Amino acid sequence: MPAKVIDASVVAAWCFREPRASEAMEILRDSDLHAPLLLAYELTSIARRKTIAYPEKTSVLEDALQMAFAIPIHWSEIDHVAVLRLALLADLTTYDACYLHLARKLGMPLATFDQELARSYLADQGK
Repeated sequence: MPAKVIDASVVAAWCFREPRASEAMEILRDSDLHAPLLLAYELTSIARRKTIAYPEKTSVLEDALQMAFAIPIHWSEIDHVAVLRLALLADLTTYDACYLHLARKLGMPLATFDQELARSYLADQGK
């Protein structure tokens, strides 16, 4: 089973049935998934934004969030000082740098739909 680090863009696409949900499902399926604890907060924040925009869908969005948390994920703490350094070096947000840092630390590929983060990951792999 392939191991990978996943970010919020992939999990949110799947659980909230966004346009790339099918692609996200393929990424998540039959994989050993890893993520920083930050992922839980990001997913909850996304659910909040969607609930404010679509209050009539509150129950559906809460169910989707619970579904996301049912995915078997290996949750990891990260070194925040290392993330700060990486964010500054790669010109990323600290949030995005958390995922890149974990992928580096674990020596695993990073699955993301975020184009800027994907470019940073690919550049990092070229070193």
